[in-house]
Amino acid sequence: MRKKERTIIEDILITDAGSEGMAVGHWGEKVVFLRNAVPGDVVDILLTRQKKSFCEGRLLKVKSYSDKRTTPICEHFGVCGGCKWQNMLYEHQLFFKQKVVKDNLERIGKVEIMEWLPILPCPEIFHYRNKMEYSFSNVRYLTKEDMETPDEKKNMNALGFHVSPSFYRVLDLEHCYLPPELSDRIRMCVREYALANKLEYYDMRSHEGYLRNLFVRSSSMGHWMVNMVFAYDDKTSRDAMLSHIANAFPEITSLMYVINEKKNDVISDLPVELFKGDPYIVEELEGIKFKIGPVSFFQTNSTQVLALYRLVREFAEIKSTDVVYDLYTGTGTIANFIAKDADRVVGVEYVKAAVDDAIENSQMNGITNTVFYDGDMAKVLTPEFVRQNGKPSVIITDPPRAGMHPDVVDQIIRMGAERIVYVSCNSATQARDAALLKENYTIAKVRAVDMFPHTQHVESVMLLIKK
Repeated sequence: MRKKERTIIEDILITDAGSEGMAVGHWGEKVVFLRNAVPGDVVDILLTRQKKSFCEGRLLKVKSYSDKRTTPICEHFGVCGGCKWQNMLYEHQLFFKQKVVKDNLERIGKVEIMEWLPILPCPEIFHYRNKMEYSFSNVRYLTKEDMETPDEKKNMNALGFHVSPSFYRVLDLEHCYLPPELSDRIRMCVREYALANKLEYYDMRSHEGYLRNLFVRSSSMGHWMVNMVFAYDDKTSRDAMLSHIANAFPEITSLMYVINEKKNDVISDLPVELFKGDPYIVEELEGIKFKIGPVSFFQTNSTQVLALYRLVREFAEIKSTDVVYDLYTGTGTIANFIAKDADRVVGVEYVKAAVDDAIENSQMNGITNTVFYDGDMAKVLTPEFVRQNGKPSVIITDPPRAGMHPDVVDQIIRMGAERIVYVSCNSATQARDAALLKENYTIAKVRAVDMFPHTQHVESVMLLIKK
């Protein structure tokens, strides 16, 4: 049987950077998508997939380098999927992030934007993440150099990130430039201890092994949380490992563990046990403190989240007489942040545990003009709910990547708030929702906010004013 012929296309000019961190070029009438190239590069590509209007490929060779390029500082670039744009100068990353938001809103949503504000850059482009999730695996991703090592000398254990598209192969990280340096040292200490004590790394296919996950969180106040996830309970091994971590890093203020006997890595439905310290860490924004537990949601860039929330407050122009609805409130971070400016803030969130955190955060800060509800947004926002809590003059909505359900959009229109501030981590779904709102609201202005340098992800903040 003949092998399938390889199709190589040459001298393709990369013209754009698109969603999912893909580089974009053209081959005749087809759009070409690939990774690890930068707009302005001229490249040769091995085609891996062909459809009628587009194709995908793998970068073979860069014939001519773009002036937008820079040398990635991470040795794992190109394998690890975390920082797909680390080979692009930061000012150009910002340009293409803003372009994606603009294209989505104007091309997909077909909405008219009265004012485009320049993207808000991140002041720190490395070491900005306050939460890291690492996986243990006994099937390490092998580099070309690894392939040349005799099998008997290969260490197949890995602690790091999953390598797409495999669900069980993990890249064994040597260094990561996303979190603060201490997070990296904690991970390396855990790895060295596990190897020295011959602790079994988890096998994601057979669901055997002992060590599953490592979570490291930090706050700008210098608090550190480490949460180890074990596949089964072995008190002797568990306590010895956690004691070693505690002794090595006195900076850790919250040391916890989870026993996860399930076949998936989700721990939000499992008890989290405290080994040493506090059951939470604390973050502070403009003097307002927020408790962050092991499964609490909090934006992963502590510095830039303050800039994001200030922008939301600026767009909302809240007056002391305003009733504000904060939809998809999560743990009430925005609600509590803007509460001092409003008469009353009503937060709604699907996850009850998050609402419990939101209430506790209000109480901890002495905030008395907030109220929080849990439940399905489309079912909570009834006319009776509005009568009970007051008609909102301002609505802030910060939905998940999927955007808002059409029923929620309809309810927002019926409530008739004068101003809506829509915060989105996915401008494509934001565009879809804006298209549903445009008959009733003018889109006054939009500003993109870069929370995640070297990635394709970008936040978009939109102000809508009732017609």
